[in-house]
Amino acid sequence: MSFLDFAKEMGRKVFDRDDVAADRIKEHLEVSLTSVKDLTVEFDDGTVTLCGECLSEGDRSQAILIAGNVKGVGKVIADDLKAPAPKPEEPEEKFEYYEIKSGDSLSAIAKRYYGKPMEYKRIFEANRNVIENADKIYPGQKIKIPLD
Repeated sequence: MSFLDFAKEMGRKVFDRDDVAADRIKEHLEVSLTSVKDLTVEFDDGTVTLCGECLSEGDRSQAILIAGNVKGVGKVIADDLKAPAPKPEEPEEKFEYYEIKSGDSLSAIAKRYYGKPMEYKRIFEANRNVIENADKIYPGQKIKIPLD
């Protein structure tokens, strides 16, 4: 089983009660990311299970991050959230998940990964569905760092 852990007490608040969590998280995903077909979301005691079909691996990773960065979610299981294998002529997206730490900024993260603080725009663009404002990130938030 593959899953990602998240900071359960951090993130965007999209639900007030566990009995509506799955519906609210699904709505949040559908607004943020329109490229997932036949999306189903289950919520059980802080664990979200995602099922459906994504147009790409990039969309799959964004769906996982969007769901996981919701307050009240501590784990995302996405074994049944499928994405097609990249075509031979399309390069496979290479990235690493990164958890924001206290004192981090996107420019500091960019300097650490790329050697240039101004490359923060690359990280911001890769996480546009997760980060609304480059100046508003929080400890515990997970993002992806493009590596290619």
